[in-house]
Amino acid sequence: MTFQELKLIPSLLEAVRCCGYQEPTPIQRETIPPVLAGKDVLGCAQTGTGKTAAFALPILQRLFQQGKPKTAKRPIRALILTPTRELALQIYENFEGYGKKLPLRPCVIFGGVGQQPQVEQLNRGVDILVATPGRLNDLIGQGFIKLDHLNVFVLDEADRMLDMGFIHDVKKVISHLPKERQTLFFSATMPPEVEKLATSLLTDPVTVKVDPVSSTVDRIDQSLYMVDKANKRHLLARLLRQNDVESALVFTRTKHGADRVVRELSREQIEARAIHGNKSQTARQQALADFKSGKVRVMVATDIAARGIDIAGLSHVFNYDLPNEPEAYVHRIGRTGRAGRDGIAISFCCIDEMKELKQIEKLTGKTLRRMESEWPMQVFEETVKQPRPPRPGHESRAEVKAVVVPEKKTEKKQPVKPETKSQLKAAKPKQEQPKQLTKSAPVSKATPLERPVPKKQALPARSEQPMRSIQRDQAEKPAFTYADLLKERRKTRRPLSTGNDRF
Repeated sequence: MTFQELKLIPSLLEAVRCCGYQEPTPIQRETIPPVLAGKDVLGCAQTGTGKTAAFALPILQRLFQQGKPKTAKRPIRALILTPTRELALQIYENFEGYGKKLPLRPCVIFGGVGQQPQVEQLNRGVDILVATPGRLNDLIGQGFIKLDHLNVFVLDEADRMLDMGFIHDVKKVISHLPKERQTLFFSATMPPEVEKLATSLLTDPVTVKVDPVSSTVDRIDQSLYMVDKANKRHLLARLLRQNDVESALVFTRTKHGADRVVRELSREQIEARAIHGNKSQTARQQALADFKSGKVRVMVATDIAARGIDIAGLSHVFNYDLPNEPEAYVHRIGRTGRAGRDGIAISFCCIDEMKELKQIEKLTGKTLRRMESEWPMQVFEETVKQPRPPRPGHESRAEVKAVVVPEKKTEKKQPVKPETKSQLKAAKPKQEQPKQLTKSAPVSKATPLERPVPKKQALPARSEQPMRSIQRDQAEKPAFTYADLLKERRKTRRPLSTGNDRF
């Protein structure tokens, strides 16, 4: 089957030829006709199968055939929702490339950059909007985006939305969509929550299933090196220096691991760039641009770049760290071997990653070919993670808490026990014994009257000197009598108040 048999308009056929497409992929053959007919589609296909063109080409043709809307400003008629910024930018570039000879205006919005340029572009009018959930909900809340005239809604990488925790943001976007619309739903896997979401969105959909996630591309040569964790950097540098490595995408499990690999490669005189969530959007776009243009030969990334990033001519994929989920392995190596080209996927495995390796081989249904290197595995005992030692100065605090807490508990429980109540009653007469001893002691008749004296002297013992000075000042100062007050008031001729005067 050819693209002409799919009944595409001449401008789109010319754009397809310029992109180098010879014939449609299976998902394109199964998806384009029902989308052109206005039906809902549920597509289950792995990355790298031509999924973007499967929905972009028919959307462009339908909007072009509908003609220019009669409203003063171009309303948004197609919305494509994607999980990551890189994928949104990639889809936007595809829409621009396919529709460069059509009078349609695409736009892309995502977070991590200033919103003012995006708002200005939206104010000029947009036909096709590619967006990530966060920025889209933000601009909808501010009143810059209205979806009242939407005709087509595309939810791409739905399972990835679920993994990244965007499912609630997606539902919020759906609440702003009109009920009468065409919905295209694409996902590589179908977990229960994603399947439930698809059922609520789609109406009598056409189901398209191509290449389940467990089947990897046959053109990709997959191999595995058993190497200790400390020697992975040496092996990676050695393999990257081989002549057949034209461009390489290296995957790590963590963001800090990606930065560390870039630093280690720089020590080996190998230039590389890192791309992950901690990088700013400008830095991520610049790294991708340099890598696609060939300015940088090696890019180190986390799984954020494992889906939807179409890098033409990528020759090698290195799994520096095996992923925690076996499905992520399929998406990683799917970055190479695209559009009918050959690709090579090389993975490293240390003793701590044997569990992940078994899960990957079980999912793919094949055993990865083992390779030998100068650094064979020598550590065969898994690393035991020990708890972090307490910081300096915190050991004594922990000991004090351990001693004090039990004492508080026992003090609270003592009044509840009947034994302690009896002990308290028995202890009362013991407290009165010192008073009885003082009464029985031989004292003079004046002692009972003098008993308060030592108590009064004992309490203000420290303030004897100030009291003496106060008494001396009072003795030297003449007393102010009521008669003196009358004299003063007669002098000023003020009547004596009958209120509560204070002297």
